[in-house]
Amino acid sequence: MTATATATALAPAEAIFGEEFGKELDRIRSEIVAARGAEDARYIRTVIAAQRGLEAGGRIALAVSLFPPAWAAGTAMLSLAKILENMELGHNILHGQWDWMGDPAVHSTTWEWDFLTPAEAWKHTHNHLHHTYTNVVDLDRDLGYVVFRMSAEQAWRPRHLAQPFYNFLLAPLFEWGIALYDLEPDAVAAGRKSWRSFVDGVSGFLAKATRQLAKDYVIFPLLAGPSALPCLLGNLTANTVRNLWTHTIIFCGHFPGAVQTFSEERIEGETRGDWYLRQIQGSANIEGGPLFHVLSGNLGHQIEHHAFPDLPSNRYAEIAPQVRELCEKHHVPYVTGPLWRQYGSTWGRILRYAVPTG
Repeated sequence: MTATATATALAPAEAIFGEEFGKELDRIRSEIVAARGAEDARYIRTVIAAQRGLEAGGRIALAVSLFPPAWAAGTAMLSLAKILENMELGHNILHGQWDWMGDPAVHSTTWEWDFLTPAEAWKHTHNHLHHTYTNVVDLDRDLGYVVFRMSAEQAWRPRHLAQPFYNFLLAPLFEWGIALYDLEPDAVAAGRKSWRSFVDGVSGFLAKATRQLAKDYVIFPLLAGPSALPCLLGNLTANTVRNLWTHTIIFCGHFPGAVQTFSEERIEGETRGDWYLRQIQGSANIEGGPLFHVLSGNLGHQIEHHAFPDLPSNRYAEIAPQVRELCEKHHVPYVTGPLWRQYGSTWGRILRYAVPTG
């Protein structure tokens, strides 16, 4: 499927089928909401137990990581634990996917994740801004994260020539990039955010970053005694692996070439059905097996996540065939493919829009 131009008006299929399309998706949503129960709660608590077990095992192994097999095992377990915590737990819990359980230990208002950016700052930029204005040029800051040009409708600047380099740099440092992005310095410069709010945000970030850095690079290495240095390197490796994986999944779910972008005019008078259409056309799925989907936070079902961001993530695989069938029925593009294809397509988009002719 090839890339499409920025949508400035409803396509014929959207205008004709938008209302019916929205009602059918609302029906899918209602069925899942009504079916949520003990099995879903058991799923998320099982993932939490597995994540904590992996982290504990990784920390213990790294405490004796002067022995190379212990270092390898500890680093692998800690990497998996951090991926699970960010993707299937942190991201989804902070979306409120499990608030219906009424468990304060698994709730969007109480969860603080193993990530540099504070949960509240991320919920503002991600849950509110991104999911409300998905791929709307000049409104969705996640469309290129301010740094990248990802649409022909975004003004080209000479700095965009270096965006392939930015992407290489961002991948292993992704949590730092997101933390700085969530401070919204561009919004301050544009007068959309007050300096007081910015200073408060910086204060929150510094407090969170201090705790994170102290935990991984001071406290646990010191507790490891003679294994302090390999423990520190293991923690650094685990954080880097987590960042590379998270960056890959997020970019491949948002920026493959066939994913559409939209003008502000496109969302004027937007109905529920129109909103669903924009979420689906502005997202891409990544095909894989059950383990892949758990490790990706079920964001391999990015289309379903954007349509239903607060439904339990373990339900996305169940509803994905229904959503795809509905898209085919109404001739709505459903962008999906294996990881290697989406990764290559994403890089193609980054390279294409790095130059003015993109």
